[in-house]
Amino acid sequence: MADWEYGYLTSGITWADDADPGRYRLRVLGDGSTEVTTKGRLRVRTDGAIGDVDPSEVALLVLPGADTWDEGHDQALALARSLLQAGTPVAAICGATLGLARAGLLDDRAHTSNAPEFLTVSGYAGAARYREERAVDDRGVITAGAAAPVDFAAAIFRRLELFPPAIVDAWYGLYTTGERKHFELLTADAG
Repeated sequence: MADWEYGYLTSGITWADDADPGRYRLRVLGDGSTEVTTKGRLRVRTDGAIGDVDPSEVALLVLPGADTWDEGHDQALALARSLLQAGTPVAAICGATLGLARAGLLDDRAHTSNAPEFLTVSGYAGAARYREERAVDDRGVITAGAAAPVDFAAAIFRRLELFPPAIVDAWYGLYTTGERKHFELLTADAG
């Protein structure tokens, strides 16, 4: 997993849970292994296996980027397909967008990734729907490239209505510009 691609998201979910305990619970799932080593060589313990997930208890599935999405990940992609069919959103960043393309889940949705060529190697049929944007949310699928973790997190915050829009806007402004006014808005609204 690419550490920089999900850090803003996991921190935001934790922050939201502190404000409203139990609303959402972050779970790290694996393909049967009990530990994942990230690109930064951090060891993350999983909370369970993908195959043991009850889809009715999932609010949104996040597929983090990695160099491994050009093959495999069958359980994660099957869960993504099942969740989308049930109307539950799925979010993928960087390499995980390649997994969604391989599975045909981007064929009929607007999407983005690292570059159009990154996805075309999958042979997917959605190339005409590629958008040169930092993050795209189309009918339950949120996509972003590796250089857009803030945009990715903000799109998920908005989709889940994790925070009021003013908080998301201030948070996004702070982490994209660093301007003090956004910090002041964020802390005033977070109150």
